[in-house]
Amino acid sequence: MIRFESVTATYPDATEPTLRAVDLDVAAGQLCLVVGSTGSGKSTLLKCVNGLMPHFTGGTLHGVVTIAGRDTRTHRPRELADVVGYVGQDPLAGFVTDTVEDELAYGMESLGVAPAAMRRRVEETLDLLGLAEVRNRPLLSLSAGQQQRVAIGSVLVMHPQALVLDEPTSALDPPAAEEVLAALTRLVHDLGVTVLVAEHRLERVVQYADLVVHVPGAGATIEAGPPVDVMRTSPVAPPVVRLGRAQGWLPLPLSVRDARTAAAPLRHALANADLPPPRAAAAAGREVAVATKLTVDYDGVIALRAVDLEVRAGEIVAVMGRNGAGKSSLLAAFAGLRAPTGGVVEVDGAKPWTLPPDEAVKRVGLIPQQPADLLWADSVEHECADAGAATADLLHQLAGPVDMTLHPRDLSEGQRLALALAVVLSAAPPLLLLDEPTRGLDYEAKERLVAILRGLADDSRAIVFATHDVELVAEVATRVVVLADGDVVSDGPVATVVTDSPAFAPQVAKILAPLRFLTVAAVEAALARMPA
Repeated sequence: MIRFESVTATYPDATEPTLRAVDLDVAAGQLCLVVGSTGSGKSTLLKCVNGLMPHFTGGTLHGVVTIAGRDTRTHRPRELADVVGYVGQDPLAGFVTDTVEDELAYGMESLGVAPAAMRRRVEETLDLLGLAEVRNRPLLSLSAGQQQRVAIGSVLVMHPQALVLDEPTSALDPPAAEEVLAALTRLVHDLGVTVLVAEHRLERVVQYADLVVHVPGAGATIEAGPPVDVMRTSPVAPPVVRLGRAQGWLPLPLSVRDARTAAAPLRHALANADLPPPRAAAAAGREVAVATKLTVDYDGVIALRAVDLEVRAGEIVAVMGRNGAGKSSLLAAFAGLRAPTGGVVEVDGAKPWTLPPDEAVKRVGLIPQQPADLLWADSVEHECADAGAATADLLHQLAGPVDMTLHPRDLSEGQRLALALAVVLSAAPPLLLLDEPTRGLDYEAKERLVAILRGLADDSRAIVFATHDVELVAEVATRVVVLADGDVVSDGPVATVVTDSPAFAPQVAKILAPLRFLTVAAVEAALARMPA
């Protein structure tokens, strides 16, 4: 179905190719998972499939890419739309209409699908992706996760032979991600659709894959093969795989179910082990932010309902909940972007929405879901120079080597996040807010983010981040707040909140339940403390 023959892809003005001599075959009816570090070339590989590279991106492509027998050298993206559907990392960039239902119908109208068939497919897709309740909503009023589901639905309705998806679950809560992946799996198994998907959250996807492609970056040769074979040595691997490697389990488990079977002796060995102490927050630290009976609405739609919450210096508070629960609204209220409809919000003793911008950034820093919204300069170098002398150093700590001459919008999603974070931190605000901070980040970059957040907390900063990334919460949070329909339904220590929740428990907690271990590192530390 999808074939790469000696494909080398180079972007305009780049000194080295992003992909070099790629040979790859993806058979019809396979789910192929593309893995690799941030900026390694995964998105480029996906863009080659429907001709976006080089017809849209520019640059040069040597070799041959064929999809359903059509050569992308002679078929532009619009001439491949009936056989391949593509969803990029930024759903908003692909929308062409105003409402959910219109967006789902637009592609079928372009292909001349009969009205009766269009109506049936729209209804099926609304139900499949849980979008029926928002069918008439403006796209800009949806949460990021809802927007992502609409983007996926807009290509599903056209019944393509192949689907190409770049980070399809990055903005979805765990249950919604499971629903989307279950839908994709049904398309593969029941209808023979070929799915090519790039993901950083491998813990969600790897167990469903028929083929894994590791893109190592720097133009190095890709590795493709069965998931177990690639995961055995891949530098990017989910917790279930890393735990399996550490324990020497064979065959290497890819799912929680398989790992639980293999982990019976480990659970027995850890039954009497000392649990890792909870990460200490500065409980005695000063109160940095407080919300009292906070209510926020959007044109009469309640987003937050009488929320009471305080955040102290040194705390790292994770805000979780399904898409549309009110997480982003809470951050917007703390940042002063949304005045309360009722109640009070104070940050560092001031009402944030009343502060002038130059004063607000000294009290609170917000990294939005689209970090590029904060970036304006024509190069990374100019962006860092304008923000302050330490910005470039912090950028390299988080993202590794970055070409400083690039335009910020030419960076990968993870690199853009790192740049925005470096810019915001240059003002040294006592409160840092992050909305889905690990979108586009690989495991290595996530580890660097964890180290930076811990360092900021040790420096008495207060940190609040909204996330669906349960593994990040397990690694760094000192406290978890769960929202549902604008209400706080849970607020407490990480181990208590996430292990009691099937939806928000990390992989290690599920594998070792009822033991309250959250991470591979915690397991290894406990084993190291035990007598030989």
